[in-house]
Amino acid sequence: MKLGGSITTPFVTPIQWSECVKKARFAAVTCPVAYDAPDETVAGILAEAKRLNVTIAEVGVWRNLLATDHGEREAAMAYAKNQLALAEAIGANCCVNIVGAPGPVWDGAYRDNYSEQTYAAIVRSIREIIDAVRPKRTFYTIEPMPWMVPDGPDEYIRLMQDVDREGFAVHMDFVNMLNSAKRFLFANEFIEECFDKLSPWIKSTHIKDARMEPAFTTLIHECAPGKGQLNYAGILRILDKYLSKEVPVLLEHMQTDEEYAEAYDYVAGIAEREGVLIF
Repeated sequence: MKLGGSITTPFVTPIQWSECVKKARFAAVTCPVAYDAPDETVAGILAEAKRLNVTIAEVGVWRNLLATDHGEREAAMAYAKNQLALAEAIGANCCVNIVGAPGPVWDGAYRDNYSEQTYAAIVRSIREIIDAVRPKRTFYTIEPMPWMVPDGPDEYIRLMQDVDREGFAVHMDFVNMLNSAKRFLFANEFIEECFDKLSPWIKSTHIKDARMEPAFTTLIHECAPGKGQLNYAGILRILDKYLSKEVPVLLEHMQTDEEYAEAYDYVAGIAEREGVLIF
């Protein structure tokens, strides 16, 4: 399992970045630059990643392709195409975004997230991005979310079928799909279902933890591995069962390198006890 994450410490040179990666013990990382970075910086990052044998797991977009404002939406589309082109140029495993939301908050929960009109716009936007770049070395992917498409493995399969592009694949974030008490209480069964159905197309995976409060109504919070209630021994066995050793598994949403180190130690310690190879 290629365990990694993101570097939070600011850097100026690729050498400084690689020193942080080495200290973090990451075998996979998020891309630390965007498409408009100087060519020499991108080349330096690639050289350092190769020297450390570190995989550039994903290039992020994180823009609202469904924005109600025309200018914002067009800018987001242009950014997504450029980020996918960067992922293709550097050979990243994938370029990742969420589908966006037709409302003022780019990742907000709205009834219209599930309308047929919105779904058609999602399919069109993904096709347009992929058709503009026609990637051969990377893939455009969508990170699942609790209240927008795709919010489950079957919904992801339908989206893949409807997009119908070879350059479209799967980004896995199982915690984001723990959007009900039943899914939380049967988390490992649900996580195994996700990997059983989607693993052939998974290009990158986020791992987090979750906890459900004993309060009304259902309150489920994302948190760092080891800070929640999920059965991580079982989760790591599922990942080891379904994922190729080349598929990166990324810790995310920590605020400091120290927090990443704590989460890394937790996951790596359980992996060692379970006989799951981390490298």
